Amino acid sequence: MDGIPGSFGTAASLSLRLGQAFFSVASLLFMSVGVEFYSYTAFCFLVTIMGLLIPWSTTLAMVDIYSIFVGCRLRLPGVMVIVVLGDWSLSILSLAAACATAGVVDSLIHTNGPYCPPKYCGRYQVSAAMAFLSWVLTALSFLVNLWLMASL
Repeated sequence: MDGIPGSFGTAASLSLRLGQAFFSVASLLFMSVGVEFYSYTAFCFLVTIMGLLIPWSTTLAMVDIYSIFVGCRLRLPGVMVIVVLGDWSLSILSLAAACATAGVVDSLIHTNGPYCPPKYCGRYQVSAAMAFLSWVLTALSFLVNLWLMASL
């Protein structure tokens, strides 16, 4: 089972982790730089979850880099359980945050009121899209590592 693309400690896993971190940082920046996101709870939830996902992804990317350079796979059952549970919980939370943000932005756009200037609504939409992309990569990483853990 060493040849599973995306399994923990491989180059594909490193690219998944870097993609997660990149899209999470992009979502966080589009939501919070120059925009008053704290007016809505869904936006605060998205910022919180992306703030949790960034250190998780970068830490596991560093472990992947170490594993690639040293040449040993860290596939201990205890480590794999932590990685799978962390990916699972952050995947569910990032999907919830992205869906909540997309729903609030959609309702703000369709109210035709002064609640969301077009400049801000566009940034909120891009932030939700980046959160969805981050969720896709996190869910993919979770599924691959769950499959690997089941085969240990």
